[in-house]
Amino acid sequence: MDSNSPGTALVVGATGISGQTVCRELCERGWTTYGLSRRSTLADPDVLPVRADLLDADSLRAALADVAPQAVFITAWQKRDTEAENIEVNGAIVRNVLDALAPHGSVRHVALMTGLKHYLGPFEDYGTQVAAETPFHEDEPRLDSPNFYYAQEDALFAGAARLGATWSVHRAHTVFGFATGNAMNMALTLSVYATLCRETGAPFVFPGSATQWNGLTDVTDAGLLAEQMVWAATSPAGADEAFNVANGDVFRWRWLWPRIAELFDVEPVGFQGEPQPLEGRMGHAAEAWREIAARYDLAEPDVDRLASWWHTDSDLGRDLECLTDMTKSRQAGFLGFRSTPDSFASHVEAYRRARIIP
Repeated sequence: MDSNSPGTALVVGATGISGQTVCRELCERGWTTYGLSRRSTLADPDVLPVRADLLDADSLRAALADVAPQAVFITAWQKRDTEAENIEVNGAIVRNVLDALAPHGSVRHVALMTGLKHYLGPFEDYGTQVAAETPFHEDEPRLDSPNFYYAQEDALFAGAARLGATWSVHRAHTVFGFATGNAMNMALTLSVYATLCRETGAPFVFPGSATQWNGLTDVTDAGLLAEQMVWAATSPAGADEAFNVANGDVFRWRWLWPRIAELFDVEPVGFQGEPQPLEGRMGHAAEAWREIAARYDLAEPDVDRLASWWHTDSDLGRDLECLTDMTKSRQAGFLGFRSTPDSFASHVEAYRRARIIP
């Protein structure tokens, strides 16, 4: 596809952190953009909503009957109790979407967002079989563990072949972005946590492991991810390739933690001998947040729609180094980058403007 001639795009998972940002990126570039989700309204009024259940193939075909995109961006996934269920459900999401679009004959590229569980293993076997040296490279072989990311990739490869389309895979690390009601949102979770600490006088204690506190790591800004996905969909160098996507800088949490604390005027406390998971310490959060929301007239009084304690604990509690290599992406021509402290600060400001946090 010609990057200078915007076409029609479909974003699957348009209400998530990544999906919302991909929608904004496409609209800013002049694409006619459809956003597929289970909701009938979307955050961006320029995005055309398509409401459907991704696991109901018949309703999905009906919902997409009049949508003929040239580019498809899949950012949706669903978590189940076992990896076998994750594989069944998330493989079906990719197959159902591409099957529903097949009659149009319009699709030229499908971009799929996955993540670093490609290298680290699935939820129920996380980090036990990691063989790759850090930083992780895209040509590492798959692990032996069943993994829903592999199932998504296989469905992507098969579906793109049926459509006569090219594909790309985008392996993001922890994504910093703007969204609410999302299950994997560290930037907002830490912002809510810091706000609770400030308003209750509690110290801002790092919840994770010594390895994460002291070791090198990286993260992915949602805007950078969106830029890479659109680049891959419109550049020959992005066709039929898998790419890591991270900000391009690396950091240690012991360096970043005080900088986050400064944004909220709280006392930073580092690793103190053992992890201090948030999920076990936030029993008071629901009531405290309702009081904070009332005091500052915030838009969302339900802390469970803002903070994902379990996900942040999972990322910060890892006992292994985790960072990625961006050389392949750069050599292919994608040169975007972000400063991680600036990324985090910009999202804090966005949440404040939206009255999500005070």
